[in-house]
Amino acid sequence: MAAPSETPAEPDLTEAGTRAPAVQPPAPVTDTTEARAKPPWVDRFVWSALWKAVVVVAAVTALTVAATRAGDLLRTLVVSGFFALALIPAVNYIHGRWGWRRGAAVGVVYLVGVVSVVLLVVVLIPGIVAFADAVSQNADQLVGRLNDRFGTSFALPATATDAASGSQALSEWGQRILGFASSGVAFAFTMLQVAMFTFYFAADYPRIERAALSRMSPDRQRFYGWVTDTSIQQTGGYFYSRALLMLINGSLSFLVMLLVGLDAVYALPLAVFMGFVSEFIPAIGTYIGGAIPIAFVLVAEGLTPALVLLGWVLVYQQLENLFLSPRLSAKTMEVNGAVAFGAALAGGAIAGPMGAFMALPVAAMITALIKNTGTRYDVVYQTKYDADQIPTAPAGASNVAPS
Repeated sequence: MAAPSETPAEPDLTEAGTRAPAVQPPAPVTDTTEARAKPPWVDRFVWSALWKAVVVVAAVTALTVAATRAGDLLRTLVVSGFFALALIPAVNYIHGRWGWRRGAAVGVVYLVGVVSVVLLVVVLIPGIVAFADAVSQNADQLVGRLNDRFGTSFALPATATDAASGSQALSEWGQRILGFASSGVAFAFTMLQVAMFTFYFAADYPRIERAALSRMSPDRQRFYGWVTDTSIQQTGGYFYSRALLMLINGSLSFLVMLLVGLDAVYALPLAVFMGFVSEFIPAIGTYIGGAIPIAFVLVAEGLTPALVLLGWVLVYQQLENLFLSPRLSAKTMEVNGAVAFGAALAGGAIAGPMGAFMALPVAAMITALIKNTGTRYDVVYQTKYDADQIPTAPAGASNVAPS
């Protein structure tokens, strides 16, 4: 008996008679956050950067606070380093010429400096006192001459003569003397600190330089060694050449003032002022150093002696610029006048008179670094403004920027 055949299941039809789609299982739900998870190194980098930023900010804050608290010490170290750079050439010469220890060489330089300062003070302080006394005694006469020559009507302020005014003036002078004494003690203590640091910097300079260079690669050692040598050359040359020019300028100006009839009590302080200001203040120092003595001679001695002194100042400046300064300052202070003037203004704004005094050798060192570092190329651009120095362009050429 044959088995009954299996009939196929009727298809699931919709009302429209079409086959219904098969039911699909739901798709697995994926976590998009896990799918887009950041690599592990990102978190490590972020945390490392954050910690580094925190450490840098903390270090900068600590250094800023320390520098603010120790501002006087930092200024003392900077000034001492500057003077040490000025002493090192003389110390090297004594050490190499006679074989002395560097400490003994620094002591000899100190001794010469102290003797020079003592002689200057012994000669100059009495001269300044006598100058002030002579001016106060002859003030009426000097003002009268000034009014007669220029038709002015200047008058000295009236002075009180009663006892109350005298006691008040005495009290004020006592306060000034006490203030001057306290300032003098503080200045002497500061100078003692500068002298001690300068001594150690100059005496131990080779050891300090070797310790610093040992932390650098050979290429950097050559560069920074050249930088330090240039700094020493510029600073030492500045001090020695300027001091010698000051001595020549002051001595000759003193003789000229005596020749025009000015008393030595007036001529000595004015000559020292002229020599120092003219040589150590760039650009405008020449005019300031000559204008005040000329004005004083004009009031005290008349028009002709003042013109003679003016002529001497002009002649001497030409002699110094053409003959003396090129020989004494050769290869030491090659600085443009505008750069020197701007450096003095910047140094004065940053650190006062000492900053202005130190600015010129610093500017010379920076100028030397710029001139002797970096890559240089031949100038191929033809400019019409330098036609006398640069050959003219060929016919048909034009100074148009290449496209």
